[in-house]
Amino acid sequence: MVFDKVRDMIASQLQVDAAEIKAESRLVEDLKADSANIMVMILELESEFGIEVEDEVILNLKTVGDVANYIEKHQ
Repeated sequence: MVFDKVRDMIASQLQVDAAEIKAESRLVEDLKADSANIMVMILELESEFGIEVEDEVILNLKTVGDVANYIEKHQ
């Protein structure tokens, strides 16, 4: 499942317990990601899922669920 893989990658990168990450978890406000964390996460997700995320789309990915949904639609 895409969400599980996204959650695990985010948990690893941000050093957060994966069990605490929900679809509605906000990357910046809840998980304390900064812009550098988000750029690294996007690069890893692009590599892992074989997709390309446009810069303007990144700004609209606010929650873990947003990221997973985007990947599911663009794989």
